[in-house]
Amino acid sequence: MNNISRGLLSQGHELKLITIYTHKHDLELDKMSQEYIDKTDIEGVFVDTKVNIVDAFSSLITQDSYNVSRFFSPDLDIRLANLLRRKKFDIIHLESLFMTPYIGTIRRHSKAPIVLRSHNLEYIIWERIAEGTRNPAKKAYLKYLSKRLKDYELSVIHDVDGIAAISAEDEEKYASLGFERPLLTIPFGIDTDQYPFSPHKKEKVTLFHIGAMDWRPNLEAMLWFLEDVWPLINMKFPDLELHLAGRGLTDDLLGTSYKNVVIHGEVESAKDFMAEHSIMIVPLLSAGGIRVKIIEGMAMGKAIVSTSVGAEGIDATPNQHLAIGDEAETFATAISRLVDAPERITQMGHEARDLASKLFDNRVIIDNLIQFYQSLDSER
Repeated sequence: MNNISRGLLSQGHELKLITIYTHKHDLELDKMSQEYIDKTDIEGVFVDTKVNIVDAFSSLITQDSYNVSRFFSPDLDIRLANLLRRKKFDIIHLESLFMTPYIGTIRRHSKAPIVLRSHNLEYIIWERIAEGTRNPAKKAYLKYLSKRLKDYELSVIHDVDGIAAISAEDEEKYASLGFERPLLTIPFGIDTDQYPFSPHKKEKVTLFHIGAMDWRPNLEAMLWFLEDVWPLINMKFPDLELHLAGRGLTDDLLGTSYKNVVIHGEVESAKDFMAEHSIMIVPLLSAGGIRVKIIEGMAMGKAIVSTSVGAEGIDATPNQHLAIGDEAETFATAISRLVDAPERITQMGHEARDLASKLFDNRVIIDNLIQFYQSLDSER
C-alpha cells in the first residue's frame, strides 16, 4: 500500500486512503510524514481480527468464509458509505481479498470501477497448509476452510471490474478460473534507490531469515528448515550461523536447542539486519503470490536460497538470480554450494540487484497500474 500510494502521489494523482488496523498491524501515524498524511487524508478503523471460536464454528453453519468475514467492520462500512456519498472517485482500489466484503457498499454509493489488487489466491495457501498438516481433525477443518475460501474467492472475483494480480502465475490462475474482465500482472514494486546495495564482502558467511512468525506459512517454513535442513548444514559447516529476525519471533517459539541459531526478534531496521548477513533463506512451503522480502533482498544484492513456492511470481533464473531447493537435501545443497564458494554469493547478489531494478522498480510498476486504471475507466 505504501509503495503504490507514494507512487501515485509522485505522479500527481489525488488519493484518499482508508485502512483497517489490527492488534498485529497497528496504524502508526507518528512514523509517517505530515506531508504524506495530508496528501492521503489517511484514516484507519480498528478491527479485531483475532480468531473467535464461537464465530469460527458459526461459520460452519452459515457457510461463510471465516477467513474473510472476520475482516469486516460495520464502522468501516459506515465510514466508506459516508465518504462515497460526499465525494466522487475515478477508481476504487481494494488492497487484497480481505477488502472485498465492502464491494456491496461501494456499488451502492459509487459508479467508479473497482480494482482488486490481488496479493495471491488465498485459498491456495490454505490448501497447501491443510496438506502439510498431520493432525487428522485439524487437517479436515483446514480443508473445510480452504473450500469455503475457494467458493468465496471464485464468486467475488466476478464482482470487480478488473484484477491487478501480483504475479504472472496468479494472472494465469485467475484466467483459468473463468475471469473474463481486464486482468494484468502488476508485481510488487519498490524504490530501488532506497535499498542500499550490500553484496557479500566479509570473510565470514552467515545465513539469515526475516519474517513475521505470526504469519503461519513463515512459522511452518522455519520449523521445517530447523528440523530437516539445518542439521544437514550443521554437519558440513559446524561453525556456520543462522540469524533469525521478525515480529513474534521468540526463543520459546522455535526452541533453543538448535546449534548456532541466533534469534534477534523484531529488529529496528530490516535493511540494517539484511545488510549484515550474506545469504537469505526463504524456505516457504505453503504461501502464494509474491514474497516482498525476496524482492527487497535482491535489491540489496543478497544471495537467496528459496523453495519454488517461495520464489513464485519472480521471473528469476535459478542459480543466476537465486538458488532453489524443494527438498531438505536439495535446499541444504544449494546453501552448501554458496558457502563453499563465497565469490558465487557476490556474483548472485549482483545479478539479483540487476533483476530487481529491471522488473520491480516502483516507477515502472506505477506507470503500468495507471494505464490499467485508465483502460477500465474507458471500458465503463
